[in-house]
Amino acid sequence: MSAATYKDLCIDAVDAPRLARFWAEVLHREVDRDDADLTRLTGPTERHTVWVNRVPEAVTVKQRVHLDVHAASVDDVLAAGAAPLDLETFRWKVLRDPEGGELCVFERDPVPDERLYEIGVDSADPERIATWWADVLGSTVEIDDADGSASVPVPGAPFESFVFSRVPEPKTVKNRIHWDVDTADVGLLVGDGARILREPDDDVSWTVLADPEGNEFCAFVEA
Repeated sequence: MSAATYKDLCIDAVDAPRLARFWAEVLHREVDRDDADLTRLTGPTERHTVWVNRVPEAVTVKQRVHLDVHAASVDDVLAAGAAPLDLETFRWKVLRDPEGGELCVFERDPVPDERLYEIGVDSADPERIATWWADVLGSTVEIDDADGSASVPVPGAPFESFVFSRVPEPKTVKNRIHWDVDTADVGLLVGDGARILREPDDDVSWTVLADPEGNEFCAFVEA
């Protein structure tokens, strides 16, 4: 039995409506709620929801969490407002979103209906943290022998996997992209090795936690 299930995705932004419009076009989502502080993108199911939250901090370092997307051409994503970062080194194209956050574009023919492909996460120990998330979600770990990355298929999510890739640099700032989970008991997550960063209070009804590598996520207790 899993300790949690995937709920939805959250992206921080200085200009939430602007970044939401970009991601709505790239991911083929609808802008359902649009205001300066909190914008919601919706899709076919609740798990397609993407929340774009206003924060005061601009992008200052490479993101440890980024989105991989399907597109017919990288030019389509550039036209939506992205900027090129590395179009030559990899079989995919590395871009920056309108606020400077990295994303990777995988050109496809045909393009899948669901444009979100994977969520990439930088890691000090990919196999270890992938195993942790696999245990939490009731999933498995797939190791890529070529680069040592570790993938965790996410049951019920509108994308394929979390992909943890080794990097030398440590985490220094709050992640600008995180995911939310549903759980029957936050204690199950803490018992597995997460730590609580913020308890529910008058302003939030959910619990903010960090996984064993410090990646923030939010847990909602199912009624």
